[in-house]
Amino acid sequence: MKVYFGLNSDQRLDVQLISNTNIAVSTDLLDRMYETVKGPQLRTWCQEVGLLEEEQDFADKRQRGRPITVRAARTFIYNYYKGREVDPKMFSDVRTTPTLLKTGDIVPEWEQLKEDHPRMWTDRKLKKAGQEFAALNTVQQEYFSSRKKGESNIDFAEKASNYAVLSAWAYMAGMLRENETRLGRLYALRKQQNRDPLNAAALAKWRHKSDPENYRGLGYRTDPKERGRFVELFYLQADKGEGITKNLIDVAIKRYHAKQAVLEAREAEERV
Repeated sequence: MKVYFGLNSDQRLDVQLISNTNIAVSTDLLDRMYETVKGPQLRTWCQEVGLLEEEQDFADKRQRGRPITVRAARTFIYNYYKGREVDPKMFSDVRTTPTLLKTGDIVPEWEQLKEDHPRMWTDRKLKKAGQEFAALNTVQQEYFSSRKKGESNIDFAEKASNYAVLSAWAYMAGMLRENETRLGRLYALRKQQNRDPLNAAALAKWRHKSDPENYRGLGYRTDPKERGRFVELFYLQADKGEGITKNLIDVAIKRYHAKQAVLEAREAEERV
């Protein structure tokens, strides 16, 4: 416990950073410290939508079963607004790769987003997206926690908290914010009967011919390709509304790679 006398918020942060220079400090803890200095808005928002419990703070290190991290919360909100910039009619003609915000330092993209959207904390549609994702995460966890011994799988239970899943889901929620029908299908993913909403077992079995031998299936990595693939998958879910199936995964991955090939060819032609 530290007691400060006559220090403002910035000075308190400096003292905390200096006092921790000789010990290993996780980047998630640094994120929490930087965000605390800026105010309680992000933490309060996460508590209101259910990503954090009442009076709960962000995790100081990303681990299974722990509360959401500052990085995850920022990434969710950031990609919701990035998705808003995409015209759904142009979805097949533009790059739709979500962003994973960096950690352990001041994040310029996050600071700029707050300046560009000063009313984000009262944005009703953003709040609804947060509530729906929190519910999806809860259902995913509860499905496996209720399984018999030997049937539970901690990797599958935590699938929604994967950064690729989280960022892509938020991205699609932002893009479809004005289409209540398709957005409703995305939100309805958590209402799948008698199976986990994300069908983690099917995701884990999928591998594209371009993937390396050590690829473990969708939902284990967080690189741009993984994030882009999940955007295609959630786009199809919002279109079909029948839940995640092997066939839907197959179509989503093939659409992702076909789309990247077309965009790369177009960009190459523009350089000629």
